[in-house]
Amino acid sequence: MQKIILASQSPRRKQLLEWAEVPFEIIVADTDESFPETMTPAEAAVHIARNKALAIQQKHTTKIPVLAADTIVVLQDKIIGKPAHRAEAIATLTALQGKHHKVITGVVILNGDIETAFADITDVEFHPLTQEQIAFYVDKYQPYDKAGAYAIQEWIGVVGIKSINGDFYNVMGLPVSRVVQVLKNIAE
Repeated sequence: MQKIILASQSPRRKQLLEWAEVPFEIIVADTDESFPETMTPAEAAVHIARNKALAIQQKHTTKIPVLAADTIVVLQDKIIGKPAHRAEAIATLTALQGKHHKVITGVVILNGDIETAFADITDVEFHPLTQEQIAFYVDKYQPYDKAGAYAIQEWIGVVGIKSINGDFYNVMGLPVSRVVQVLKNIAE
């Protein structure tokens, strides 16, 4: 498979591409993560991913495909961002527990002038959790860099997730099997 640029600092995206044995290098740039309020959550995730990919492509004028992604969590049509502090993480997980929410990853792959963009959506349901469980997770794992204040591959995912409908790896931050299929088509 052709080498790509991963426009992300996410250790989870890095790990998923390594597991898929996709050759890549990481290059990141600071980008604006705002989006027009008229966008749906899926459109917003793709918009943010596109900005990340374009920033790398413009800065490095590379002929190597650039992969960027952005993952958001949506509860009752409201986008839940990354928690700024402990109290916000606890409040977020308290709101999610016992409910269904959506995890949406917007993906953009730029290959020269050709753009492939999509949003992958996974439905996740938490078991009801106690405040002690939530506080334990936040204090031990400090999920301040994670949309929705959790990582499915950590303790809370193992004991707290009741069900998922969709791609598990999308919840980790990258629908890697779908990405690999797109990259295979680019290489052909």
